[in-house]
Amino acid sequence: MSKIIEHKKQIVSEIADKLRNSKSTILVDYRGLDVAEVTELRKQLREAGVDFKVYKNTMTRRATEEAELTELNETLVGPTAIAFSDEDVVAPAKILNNFAKDHDALEIKGGVIEGNVASLEQIKELADLPNYEGLVSMLLSVLQAPVRNFAYVTKAVAEQKEEQGA
Repeated sequence: MSKIIEHKKQIVSEIADKLRNSKSTILVDYRGLDVAEVTELRKQLREAGVDFKVYKNTMTRRATEEAELTELNETLVGPTAIAFSDEDVVAPAKILNNFAKDHDALEIKGGVIEGNVASLEQIKELADLPNYEGLVSMLLSVLQAPVRNFAYVTKAVAEQKEEQGA
């Protein structure tokens, strides 16, 4: 009997560590998805480096208490799968939100973003943000615009002087 309890304690501490150490954690209700759909979802998440697991709600509740995230307990009703991301804050929210748009059965319940419990609205806002590469691209285009405009003005002035000189 004690081996089982020890195993459960290990699982609880594993969940608590993941809750504390992940940049973002999203809880979803996957009820109604068939095996092929869940497999496709897992594949998309795995490609993005997101860990997607199903744990017993009682063990997850104990882990949330250990990680001091008890606000999540109200979302731990019914079948719950958890997506943990250690690297990208946006990836799990974006993938799960896009998947939920195509599959009505998947429902985002809530989550944790960088150690703070997030509401459903905050997760959807996060999902609408571009990923890291997209943000870098936007930043570079903003930084490049003044230089490009200066080059256009310089060229126009040079052409105008050329026309006046001819």
